[in-house]
Amino acid sequence: MNQERQRRTKPVPTRMCIVCREKNSKRALTRLVRTGQGVQVDPSGKLDGRGAYLCDRESCWDRALSGDLLNRALRVNLTAEDRERLKQAKPQP
Repeated sequence: MNQERQRRTKPVPTRMCIVCREKNSKRALTRLVRTGQGVQVDPSGKLDGRGAYLCDRESCWDRALSGDLLNRALRVNLTAEDRERLKQAKPQP
């Protein structure tokens, strides 16, 4: 009995940008995480804490950092220091 086994592919985790609401693969988005030390970029995607995802569009980063979207998504009040740190981490076009 020679049966071919079908390989199962793992599902690709998808996440949604909190600004434009577009879904994309987890690896294509940037994760921001709330930790005890404040809000920071999580390049590994494995830091403990509440997370939110942003796509690489400059307009999404600008809206997230200027408005209330990150505050609501992370359930925290961003400090000026947090905002400045995140502006430095913004992807360059």
